Amino acid sequence: MPLMHPMDPAFPIERQIALDASPVVLINLFTLDKADEKTFLHAWQVDADFMKQQPGFISTQLHRAIGESPAYLNYAVWESTADFRAAFTHPEFRAKLSAYPSSAVASPHLFQKVAVPGICVA
Repeated sequence: MPLMHPMDPAFPIERQIALDASPVVLINLFTLDKADEKTFLHAWQVDADFMKQQPGFISTQLHRAIGESPAYLNYAVWESTADFRAAFTHPEFRAKLSAYPSSAVASPHLFQKVAVPGICVA
């Protein structure tokens, strides 16, 4: 199971999923040992396959850091925190976490789009 290290220790993912918001974007930064990349990618693919089947799932994209850093960033869009909460706390999903390499550290955080006039829309 990956170690969970919150992006914001004052407001970890467990507190975020208790709020009602929609839509939401999950940003999850993973760090791991280079030797564990293949195992990590397989575990993430299995998780993504599960999540894609869950109500409220919209999309996901995995990114790898450039260069030698074995860091990955997952960007996933959900219709609501309620939908993400149901998937994230689902016993089947929680059981799959043991497939991640022991070197993996996950830093999940939920976000919402922000409108900035003349730049982007919410």
